[in-house]
Parts: sequence; structure tokens; C-alpha cells
Amino acid sequence: MENFPLWTAIVTPMNTDGSVDFKSFETILKKQEDAGNGVLILGSTGEGLNLNEEEKREIVEFTKDLDLVVPMMVGIGGFNLPAQVDFIHFCNEIEPDALLLVTPLYAKPGAEGQFEWFCELMAETEIPCMLYNVPSRTGVKMHPSVPARLNEEFDHLMGVKEASGSVEEFKAFRQEAPNVKFYSGDDGMTPAFTKEGGVGLVSVASNVWPKATHKYVDLCLEGKTDNLFPLWKNATDALFKAPNPVPVKVLLSTKNWIDNDTVRLPLSLGDISDEVEQNLANYDKEITSWLEEQH
Repeated sequence: MENFPLWTAIVTPMNTDGSVDFKSFETILKKQEDAGNGVLILGSTGEGLNLNEEEKREIVEFTKDLDLVVPMMVGIGGFNLPAQVDFIHFCNEIEPDALLLVTPLYAKPGAEGQFEWFCELMAETEIPCMLYNVPSRTGVKMHPSVPARLNEEFDHLMGVKEASGSVEEFKAFRQEAPNVKFYSGDDGMTPAFTKEGGVGLVSVASNVWPKATHKYVDLCLEGKTDNLFPLWKNATDALFKAPNPVPVKVLLSTKNWIDNDTVRLPLSLGDISDEVEQNLANYDKEITSWLEEQH
């Protein structure tokens, strides 16, 4: 999986009645395959916490059955340990290529609680695991000591998705755990994170710009970032002018890659303005032109 520096945190398309739209889901998964991007299903961008257990399992099985030539990662999110362990046992049977383990939500555990939580989860599987630090969603920062300690305890820690939004915090992780691979969890921060030793990106933007984002990551890893500003920063920022994944689903629907832009409550299409939609359409054209210029 080292050959896949870009993973797409893929959306879960839905029909107008809120059910999972597997036809559109296959379409966008195939676009990621065509771009050579790994796929992360059931993450926060995939509205994983808004799906019930049956839906999540069906999505995992559906994705696995497509037999994509790119790797598949499954998001494991929540704060109920037995439920997470049970879902990991299910994943062990399906055998995805990786699991994404997020810092526990809402409870705001300290360093020891975080370490013990991840130990409990990682002990239940031999599937490579990526940790996920996203304090804006969980309410707590992952302690920098946690990845280093887990790396000493387990052989199947594949890396950390670091979405603190802070270069200084990214550097603190790298200093504490120099032997652990760190991926940017923030599209716009990727040039800065790769400069500090980041090895890739778990992306939202690649939902709508799969090939362009792949090129963007390649250039970041090569240190060729001069021509990325301000376009990429502005374009990726535009994707977060309303709660994620609302703007992404709206743009995917506009591009006719998914049939509907339906989201589930508490997300609402009412939170995206006409101005943001127009800006997204404009940036879509600019990113498309940028990619053509790279060839």
C-alpha cells in the first residue's frame, strides 16, 4: 500500500429517500480506481456515523465484491468499545486492506485512555491500521506519544491521518514518532505537511477531482509546490464552506457523477448557499484546466 500516497475519503451517495445509492457508489468508486487512488469508505466524509449497522456492512461487502485494483480502507468510528470490536471482527472476515481508527468521540480521553482504546481495537485484528487525529470532530487531540507507543506494541500500524490543521502539531507527532508514517488529513495543508515528512494525503477533494488531486499529491511529494497556490488552497477551502460532505455531494451531483446530493440529518443542504455552489462550479473548471496544463 506504500504505492498509494492518496486515499479518497469517499462519500456515500444516497437516493432521495435517504437509502444508499449503490449505483452511484459504484460509479464514483470506479473513478477512484481509474485515477489510481486508494478508497476509504465509512469515514466522516462517508457519513459513517449516520449509517446503521446493516447499511455499513452492506457497503463494506459491496465495495469488496467490486474487486477494485486499488486498496480499500474501512472507517471504524464511535465510542462504544464492544460495538467497535464487533465491527472489526466483521471486517476481519471481509478482509479489507486497511482500517481507519479514530480517536474516541465525545468522551475526550487523555493520553492513557487513548492508548488503551487503540490497543483494545488493534489487538482484535491483523489488518493494517491507520490512526486518525481529528480534534475538530472528536473534541480531543490525539496525544503525540500515542502513535509511538502503539508502533512499539504492534506490527500492523500503517500510519496516522493527521488532521489537526497545525504544522506545529504535525511536527510534534513526527518528532515523537519518527518511524511512523504520517498522512495529511487536510487537503489544503498537504504542501506544508509533506515538506515536514508527510508521506501522503487522505483526501476529500479527490472525490470531485480524483486525477487532479493525485497529481497534486505527486507534486507535493516531489517538493514542486510553487504552482499550487493560490488555486489549490482556495479550491479545497471552498469544499468546506458548508459542513462536509455537503459541498462535495452538491458538486458531484452537478457533475452527474452521483444521481442526488442527498445527505442525512443532522447534515442539511440548506447550509450551502448559492454563492458557494457557484464558487465550486468555477473552481471545478479551474482545477480541470490546471490538470490539462500538467500534461
